[in-house]
Amino acid sequence: MEYADLEDFVDRRRNLFILTGAGCSTKSGIPDYRDADGQWKRRPPATYQAFMTEEATRRRYWARSLIGWRRFHSARPNAAHRALARLEALGKSELLLTQNVDRLHQAAGAARVVDLHGRLDLVRCMGCERRISRDEMQDELGRMNPDWLALDAVDAPDGDADLDGVEFSSFRVPSCRRCGGVLKPDVVFFGESAPRERVEAAARHLEEADAMLIVGSSLMVYSGFRFAQMAASAGKPIAAVNLGRTRADDLLALKLEQDCETALAFLLRTEAPAS
Repeated sequence: MEYADLEDFVDRRRNLFILTGAGCSTKSGIPDYRDADGQWKRRPPATYQAFMTEEATRRRYWARSLIGWRRFHSARPNAAHRALARLEALGKSELLLTQNVDRLHQAAGAARVVDLHGRLDLVRCMGCERRISRDEMQDELGRMNPDWLALDAVDAPDGDADLDGVEFSSFRVPSCRRCGGVLKPDVVFFGESAPRERVEAAARHLEEADAMLIVGSSLMVYSGFRFAQMAASAGKPIAAVNLGRTRADDLLALKLEQDCETALAFLLRTEAPAS
């Protein structure tokens, strides 16, 4: 089946399974990871294995996060987030599954959202499972490392900052106040699997959908790509909006190489229906 454009694709579907990635949040000031060919734009982020086993990696991560969180925390939804929330308001969204950890879809008003890779505004103890807010962690990091608060750096993806040429050995990282365990952002790191219950819940929603819409993701990470494979295997048409290639290009019924705000602008042309 051929589609004239994305508006035609959306009009002809009743119940979309939506998957979003970093490209959805770039206009909110949060950098993405990959270039148009799906390759890393910068040094890959810390892996789960390195974070959990190497104190030096944890120092580097939290020092950079101390700087990067300030602007990440102040990011606001852009028109792409609002357009997808509008799609939900129209009753055409079965689920929005996001690979992003910024919670901007929820801030834009979307309610049917699964954070596949977790949320950066929470910190988890890997020992006792206690959660604290990222703001509380920020206060503790600043209290323990006051000299670092004056530093600034270029933003990197997901609340990171490019602190190049800095020695991290003096940076102090707090442990869990309850059990002394390692504190880790409540997000899925590279090398770590997405929680099974999230994957299974999303897969159930995909079964109920009649099509899939990918927005701002190259799908180079398998945790997202698997859903495109599931949709294709079930015969569900897939449309994608992404600046550059995706891992699912050969599965797509429609592809738009546009920024997400431009591609979704048609959803914001009219007012949402009264409740």
